[in-house]
Amino acid sequence: MAVLKVIEILSNSDKSWEDAAKKAVKKASSTVQNIRSVYIKEQSATVENGELVNFRVNVKITFEIS
Repeated sequence: MAVLKVIEILSNSDKSWEDAAKKAVKKASSTVQNIRSVYIKEQSATVENGELVNFRVNVKITFEIS
């Protein structure tokens, strides 16, 4: 039986929501091992002059505890 833990991380990107999610996983993987999945809980963006300029995600990262 595996024991899993979930952490919540906020991340942002000036490119896309996908890039923000990738940054969150990359940063988490620098200190957390055995990451199993990521769940995008929320997405938001800021707008300047009618353009999306900053993409933000709130992700839940699930990993296995040894």
